[in-house]
Amino acid sequence: MPVFERFLSLWIALAMIGGVLLGSAAPGLVSAVASAEVASINLVVAVLIWAMVYPMMVGVDFGAVSGIARQPRGLLVTLAVNWLIKPFTMAALAVLFFQHVFAPWIAPEDATQYIAGLILLGAAPCTAMVFVWSQLTKGDPTYTLVQVSVNDLIMVVAFAPIVAFLLGVTDISVPWQTLVLATVLYVVLPLAAGLLTRRRLGSDAAIEAFSARAKPWSMVGLVATVLILFGLQGETILARPGVIALIAVPILIQSYGIFALAYAAAFALRVPHRIAAPCALIGTSNFFELAVAVAISLFGLESGAALATVVGVLVEVPVMLSLVAFANRTRARFAPGDASGAAERPAPRG
Repeated sequence: MPVFERFLSLWIALAMIGGVLLGSAAPGLVSAVASAEVASINLVVAVLIWAMVYPMMVGVDFGAVSGIARQPRGLLVTLAVNWLIKPFTMAALAVLFFQHVFAPWIAPEDATQYIAGLILLGAAPCTAMVFVWSQLTKGDPTYTLVQVSVNDLIMVVAFAPIVAFLLGVTDISVPWQTLVLATVLYVVLPLAAGLLTRRRLGSDAAIEAFSARAKPWSMVGLVATVLILFGLQGETILARPGVIALIAVPILIQSYGIFALAYAAAFALRVPHRIAAPCALIGTSNFFELAVAVAISLFGLESGAALATVVGVLVEVPVMLSLVAFANRTRARFAPGDASGAAERPAPRG
């Protein structure tokens, strides 16, 4: 493993610290980056995420998509966890902590706002960053693309009704421009670029060599993204550390719990690791751009709901890196097989 990737957690930690310091020392620069937005999506962050996703898209082989029908279990686990479990467990944890456990320290009106923000996070499974986590766990790029694409299609019709039901309101305003633009930026354009690159390279050997050269730049993009995200939220982190710590508690429990559930289900169903790892990580991670945009549109920029969604951004990267490390350590425990359906057959005994 390259030195940079081996010490990725260290670089991420330094980027988090550096981002907070940058937010305090150069607020003008951070404001300039923050202002580069279209439909609540920061274009600087979007470019970096695009750079992270593109190398994995080069590995997508559409000729192998038909084989996914012979290994549907990973996709079924992802969909069940993301849409039948995750939004409701996040809502339950939010209510438990902010209406009961933390009630002595949080004003009721603030608690209601934090609960709303956490519900928005729980109802928005990740899109772009999943490709990075999949790459770090040696996930199947083609299968990961299908998982993300199906989730995006479901999100278009399910996000608003689920959020409306859990918030107890009927006038949820979904920023469709954010949803569509994010899908185009993080999935469609990198996929098109990857397919063009793949066609230009021609042979499998050339594709593999190109992917190996591009992968370190994907990790650099991840570190730079963390630096910017923490720079954008540095003032909030320093101003309200206690509240941020309280909001992080249910997010942490939800993240590790959802991963454990999906990963265990994939293991029990004998899903091969290169499908099981991304399948569990999709539900664990969140589509924070959408959650933040909806929180701002519904409750305002300075609301507790918006703050809760921002805390989701801060917590996500270190949590996901820890889960990536766990998934890599447990790879050998999973059944042999690939996306073509080999794992559907029982492994020989003895």
